Amino acid sequence: MGATAQGYQTILATYLKPQRGRFGWLAIALLGGIGLQLLNPQILRYFIDTAIAGGQQRSLLLAAGAFMAIAILQQGLAIATTYFSETIAWRATNTLRLDLARHAMGLDLAFHKAHTPGELVERVDGDVDALSRFFSQFMLQVVGNGLLVVGVLLMVWREDWRAGVSLSLFALMAFGVLGSLQNLAVGPWGTYRQISAEFYGFVAEHLSGLEDIRANGAVGYVMDRFYKILRRWLAAFHQARFTSTLLWGSTVGLFTVGNAIALAVGAYLWSQSAITIGTVYLLFYYATLLQDPIERIREELEQLQQAQASIQRIQDLLGYQAQVSPGGQGVLPRGALSVELEEVWFGYQEVGDWERGSIDETSTDEINKSQPPTDPPTHPPAYPTTRLPTHPPTLQSLTLHLPAGQTLGLLGRTGSGKSTLARLLLRLYDIQRGQIRLGGVDIAQVSLRELPHHVGFVTQDVQLFQTSVRNNLTFFNGHIGDRAILQTLDELGLMPWLEALPQGLDTELGADSGGLSAGQAQLLAFARVFLKDPGLVVLDEASSRLDPLTEQLIERAVDRLLVNRTGVIIAHRLETVERADQILILEQGQAVEYGDRATLLTNPNSQFSRLLKVGAMPD
Repeated sequence: MGATAQGYQTILATYLKPQRGRFGWLAIALLGGIGLQLLNPQILRYFIDTAIAGGQQRSLLLAAGAFMAIAILQQGLAIATTYFSETIAWRATNTLRLDLARHAMGLDLAFHKAHTPGELVERVDGDVDALSRFFSQFMLQVVGNGLLVVGVLLMVWREDWRAGVSLSLFALMAFGVLGSLQNLAVGPWGTYRQISAEFYGFVAEHLSGLEDIRANGAVGYVMDRFYKILRRWLAAFHQARFTSTLLWGSTVGLFTVGNAIALAVGAYLWSQSAITIGTVYLLFYYATLLQDPIERIREELEQLQQAQASIQRIQDLLGYQAQVSPGGQGVLPRGALSVELEEVWFGYQEVGDWERGSIDETSTDEINKSQPPTDPPTHPPAYPTTRLPTHPPTLQSLTLHLPAGQTLGLLGRTGSGKSTLARLLLRLYDIQRGQIRLGGVDIAQVSLRELPHHVGFVTQDVQLFQTSVRNNLTFFNGHIGDRAILQTLDELGLMPWLEALPQGLDTELGADSGGLSAGQAQLLAFARVFLKDPGLVVLDEASSRLDPLTEQLIERAVDRLLVNRTGVIIAHRLETVERADQILILEQGQAVEYGDRATLLTNPNSQFSRLLKVGAMPD
C-alpha cells in the first residue's frame, strides 16, 4: 500500500498541481454545497416545530422560501462543482496521455518488439480513461463527502451527545467494514485490465495480418483464440464485478442499520422529552444524509480499485527506460558521410533483461569466454562491456571502412545480421562493444534527434500514415516547401499519380495506401529520403518484391539517390550490388569476406566471385 499511495501522490502532484486555480474555485463550490446541505435540515426542523406549535403563517412561508432558495443555490453550486471537476479531469488526463505517448515513442525498438500496438493503445488510452473519474470524481466525492460526514456528525453532537455517539459509532462501523473490503477487488480488476490489453493487442495484430490469415486458411484458428480470450475476459469481469457487488451489499446493509439507529435514538429522546418532534425528524434526516456520502465514498473506493490497477500499469509503462543513450553534442558534417565500424559486437537482449535494464554478470562472463582474444582496440570502447547480450551475438567483431561517397553492397544469408547492421547505423539499438563512426564522428555522441537527419533508410515495407500526401512525404516537416516536393515527385515519375488525386498534396492517405501500387509506395519512400537529403542512405532490400518493369524505375531512383551520397545496399539479388564499390558478406554475424568489388570480382577464389558464377544468393 505504501508504493500505491506514493503512486497516487505522484500522479496527483504531477497532473493536478498546475491547476491550482481551478482547484481553488472547486473547493469554494464544494464547501459551499456542503454547508447548504447541513443548513437545510435546520430549516425543516424549524418549519415542523413552528407548525406544530401553531406559529405564524408568515414564519412558515419565510422558512419554505428559504428552503427553496437554498435548494436552488445548492444545485447551482453542484453544477459549478461538476464543471470545475470535469475540466480538471480532462486537462489532467489529456496531459497524461500526451506524456505516455511521448514516452512510448521514445522507447527503444526492443520495447516495441516485445509489446503489441494494441497493448500500448490500451495503456495510453484505456488505462488513462479509467483514471478520468479518479481525477474528476475521486477527490471531489471522497474529500467532499468525507467533509459532509464530519459536518453531519458535528451537527448531531450539537443537538444531543447521545445521538452524536450513536451515529458516530455507526459511521465508524460503516467505514471500518468498507475499509476492510477496500482491497478485495484490486487483484480481479487488475486481471481484467491486463486481459483487456491482451485482447486489443490480439485484435490489432490479427487485423493487420488479415490477408495472410485468410489466404492460408487460419481464420478458424484465430477465431478459436479470439473466443478463448473472450472467455477469460468474461470470467475476469464476473469475478471483479462480484467483489464490487459485495461492497454494494455491505453498504445497503449498513444503511438499514443506520436508519434503525436514528429512529431508535430519536424515539427514545423524544419519549424522555429531551428533544422536539422536529429534532426527531432532524436526526432521521441527518442519518439519511449520512447514507449518501457513505454510498458515494463506497463507489469511489470501487472506482479507486480499478484506478489502482490502471495507475500500476501506467507506472510500469513510465518505469520502462530507453536503453539507447540519448547521445551528446557531436555534430555530423554535411554531405556524404564515411562509415567506419571498429570491432563492433551486438546481440539482442532477452525481453526480461531489457525490461530490467541490466545484464547479470554471469551472462556477461559466459559471453566473454566465447569471444576470441583480441588486441586492445585502437579506440576505447564507446559502450560498457557489462551490457553484453544474454545469448550469442548477432554481429561479432565487425570492422569496415567505407569512404564518403562510395557504396557498400551487403550480402549474406537470412539471419546473418544484414538488417541488424542497418538498424545500428540509425542507433535504433546501441552496440555492446566497439565503435561506429559516421563522417569521423562517433554516433554515440550524436543526438538521437539529429542522427535521422543525416541517415536515410528505405525498406521493402513502406508505412503510410492517416494524413495528407504532403505530411507522408515530409514526415510533418513544415520547412519543406511544395516546390521541392513536386520537383522530387516529377524526377521519380510520380506526377501522373499525384495529378490523378482529387486534392493533390492535400489528399488524405491511409492504411489502404490511397490506391498506391507497391512500386508507387516504394517510390514515395525514396521521395522521403530525397527530401531529407541525408549524407548516408541505407537500402534494405528495397526492390525485392517488385516486378521487373517497376524494379527498373526503382533502380533509376536508386542511381539518382546515391549521387554525392554514401550508400549501404542490403542485397536480395546479386544484380543490386553491381553499383557497389565495396562488398561485405556476412555469415552468422561475422564478416567472411570484405573488400573492393572489382578486386573480389577478378579473384576466382573469392566467395563473391563464386556467387556470381552460380548466379544465386546463399540460402
